[in-house]
Amino acid sequence: MTSHANKSSGSSAPQPSSASAREERSARIAVFAFPAFILLGAIVALFAPAPFLPLAEHISVMIAIIMLCMGLTLTLPDFTLVIRRPLPIIIGVIAQFVIMPLGAVFVAKLLGLNPMLAIGLLMLGSVPGGTTSNVVSYLARGDVALSVTMTSVSTLLSPLVTPIIMLLLAGEETPVNGTSMAWSLVQTVLLPVIAGLIVRVVFDRFVTLVLPILPWLSIVAIGGVVFPAVAKSSETLLSVGLLVVVAVILHNLIGYALSYLAAKMFGFSIPVARTTAIEVATQSAGLASGMSGKYWSAEAAIPGAVAAVWHNISGALFAFLMRRIDAKNGLTTAPPQQHEDPSPVAT
Repeated sequence: MTSHANKSSGSSAPQPSSASAREERSARIAVFAFPAFILLGAIVALFAPAPFLPLAEHISVMIAIIMLCMGLTLTLPDFTLVIRRPLPIIIGVIAQFVIMPLGAVFVAKLLGLNPMLAIGLLMLGSVPGGTTSNVVSYLARGDVALSVTMTSVSTLLSPLVTPIIMLLLAGEETPVNGTSMAWSLVQTVLLPVIAGLIVRVVFDRFVTLVLPILPWLSIVAIGGVVFPAVAKSSETLLSVGLLVVVAVILHNLIGYALSYLAAKMFGFSIPVARTTAIEVATQSAGLASGMSGKYWSAEAAIPGAVAAVWHNISGALFAFLMRRIDAKNGLTTAPPQQHEDPSPVAT
């Protein structure tokens, strides 16, 4: 996202354009409406699964739509941060693909999850960060430019890194077709993101006009992934639902806590530490659910389906908590960056 200077004579400070303001307002509403929509739809799919079962055939298409929307929100300057501020991005991406997979293995063993639920939780921990993290970073007064770049980098790396993690950690009882998974991720993740970025560069003016509807399109597409996953595994979910909810919450909390500590250990500022925590803990749950259902079973898709709801609830709670902390410290804007942590590009 970019910002434009205010053309009025009274101020020279950068102000968001009307299009950027609409996009921001739409995204803020979406981040709170998303959990409600997914939760309501999941409940309906749980107790009345039949209407949602045909959607299972189109899960790959829905994932591609989600990733295309992500690509359309990117601009080339988003990637300049990789050169300008490499350390926070490197640490964040490493934390993403280390803390969350290992955290999934730990939680699965701690709670004694069966192999299919364990593989679903591991897939949840092995996918890249979710695009909702960008909005949550804004609401939590984090570093939005850094958030966008972290999400982009982890997404572009996922066709290579996710299958490797699954091959290393899945275990013999749940075999992984790494080559097939990598190619599937290229088709449903990498190519749509790149296509969206190209369209944004070539048709920037038009894409800017439609940016406010992209969060809503993504929400509908994620529903198209989550609802059939719930419908296909409704009987299992009714018997193990509470256990899966506990597993997803624990996994999410591990991501927030350890990644925030990692960021502070490297001396990053509070906004960067908040952003790192959000990026690592907020997974692309719709992707995890869809891939688990495709390569294993409907039961394996359950952790991703639950996380699609919980990650947005926890993100909203985290943003609320950070703003409360700022208010107690007398801050009405984001906490200052440290001297050694360069200011982000305009967002």
